[in-house]
Amino acid sequence: MTQPTDIGRLLALPEPFRVLDAYSCIGGGAEGYRRAFGPRVHVTGVDIQAQPDYRGDAFHQGDAIEYIHAHGHEYDFIHASPPCQGEGAPTKGTNRARNRAIGRTYPRLIAPTRAALEATGRPYVMENVAGSEVRKDIRLCGEQFGLGVIMHRYFELGGWTAVQPAHPKHRGYVRGWRHGEYREGPYVAAYGEGGGKATVDEIRTAKGIDWSTDHLRLREALPPAYTEWIGHAFLATHAPRLEVAA
Repeated sequence: MTQPTDIGRLLALPEPFRVLDAYSCIGGGAEGYRRAFGPRVHVTGVDIQAQPDYRGDAFHQGDAIEYIHAHGHEYDFIHASPPCQGEGAPTKGTNRARNRAIGRTYPRLIAPTRAALEATGRPYVMENVAGSEVRKDIRLCGEQFGLGVIMHRYFELGGWTAVQPAHPKHRGYVRGWRHGEYREGPYVAAYGEGGGKATVDEIRTAKGIDWSTDHLRLREALPPAYTEWIGHAFLATHAPRLEVAA
């Protein structure tokens, strides 16, 4: 369900069209933007950890918020995917007492990331899970793109808007054990290990990622189809303004 790209809108983009991919992981998001914006795009990833499999054009290892503050204004569009371990409903609800008991804490990065993004004055998108503090402007699901994962993700749009796409009915269950019952289904669980959860090859196929075999990074990565849709939506709503400004 990716949106067709009008050639005139692509021509309205500056060249190169510079995208910052903050908290990049292996670049699932970067690949989607490369598909949406075409050969004019240059994607720079930033992550606190080394990412030898990164899919974009350049990579900087370091703190994403610090980098956005220092360099975010140099980019035409910014994508940010703060770590979600401290944001989901289980961490803030069901597992809160357990985490406190073992001294486990997770950084809460959405608010400071938003402040850094807004300070740049650039259009941005910030992605996270249900239960997080991102504004729920857009919700995307693997079923919208025929993927083998459900993986609902929410996107906060800064400086631009888009229309929520239709959310089709899921075709069945996520394969694996849940509440003591094993179920088959058309989707795989691309998180954790054991209990029927997806293998490396299954995650690669389910998410549409073919450039890495790192199980942990594949689990963390955003399916490129999501940011390809975001990129096309940005072109549809924002690129005409760039053309007028030119």
